[in-house]
Amino acid sequence: MRTVLCYGDSNTWGYNPANSSRYPKEIRWTTILQKELGDNYDIIAEGLNGRTTVWSDPIEGEYKNGKTYLMPCLHTHKPIDLVIIMLGTNDLKYRFSLMSYDIAKGVDTLVKMVKKSECGVENNSPEILVIIPPNVGPLDESSKMFTGGIEKSKELSQEYNKVLNGQCYLLDASERIKASELDGVHLSKESHNILGKIAGEFIKNIIYPMTSRSNTHIKSGYVSG
Repeated sequence: MRTVLCYGDSNTWGYNPANSSRYPKEIRWTTILQKELGDNYDIIAEGLNGRTTVWSDPIEGEYKNGKTYLMPCLHTHKPIDLVIIMLGTNDLKYRFSLMSYDIAKGVDTLVKMVKKSECGVENNSPEILVIIPPNVGPLDESSKMFTGGIEKSKELSQEYNKVLNGQCYLLDASERIKASELDGVHLSKESHNILGKIAGEFIKNIIYPMTSRSNTHIKSGYVSG
């Protein structure tokens, strides 16, 4: 059995923009991913509302810093075959005043930590898949903290590809899903379903090929189209 750790923010936790609750487990993309991959995989969902890449949040709390919890998380669940990182959306908040390049470098820091963690099988490095988050916007009243983030979010795909090129697998979710129209930040039920399925397709065809790749289009390390 392969162990897959999904390390993310509220969109991995399963935040429901309709009422600020949590989607039922069967709705979340990590559960859809489990169904896609089957019983030979153990999908571990480690999502936290407000989690950033490497930044301590002065308002919501230092524990939102994805860097501080990553190593304990890896060692808790080891041995791990694959680590999926989907972070960067919360880095777009106005309070951090970051460029899209800074956000990509934050993810780069996490990737390097995973590589050095020795938390894979036989103390090797786990495989790493970075999911580039979908663009944010349009923003509603509750999402004012992301003011200025719409244009930056559109640059994340380019910056992630430049900074992370050759270091890990990349899956660009912005090509297939978008944030909910309710708040412009969180995923709808439909997007959770799509994300779980395309992540499963990527893992089966690119990372652990078990079927023909004839129907899969590959571009710069991620599935496109």
